Amino acid sequence: MAEKNLEDLFHETLKDIYYAERKILKALPRMARGASSQKLKSAFEKHKEETEEHVERLQQVFEIIGKRPRAKTCPAIDGIIEEGEEIMEAFKGAPALDAGLLAAAQAVEHYEISRYGTLRSWAEQLGHKDAVKLLDQTLTEEAKTDESLTKLAEGAVNTAAQKAA
Repeated sequence: MAEKNLEDLFHETLKDIYYAERKILKALPRMARGASSQKLKSAFEKHKEETEEHVERLQQVFEIIGKRPRAKTCPAIDGIIEEGEEIMEAFKGAPALDAGLLAAAQAVEHYEISRYGTLRSWAEQLGHKDAVKLLDQTLTEEAKTDESLTKLAEGAVNTAAQKAA
């Protein structure tokens, strides 16, 4: 068996984030329905649209490296999403629900930021210049989403959860 190299690792990690993005696409509408804050609902809906673009970009990256788009089960994102679902169930109707949903969404963003940063770096190392541009675009969007979620948490959601207590 041939020794695995950085190109193999890049491909495996690409399959991982492809799976994650597709799982996130399914989770975001549930999170939007569960949120009571209109601003949080809107943030989830906006991010769903962005995530659809992220999936398309990943498909382009697969094409650039000459592979067909395939997902590989990602236990990390499954766990993060499961935690979000547990929060929705445990805090349904509670004032802290939105704060919990927002925290779960940020856990997802941080995972994505980590993956996209790594993939962009490896694509650069491997000379996949077109992939670097696509991955960097998504990384920038994920960071902006995380920043806007932080502002939403600090500006309204966490305060509303605390006041209601």
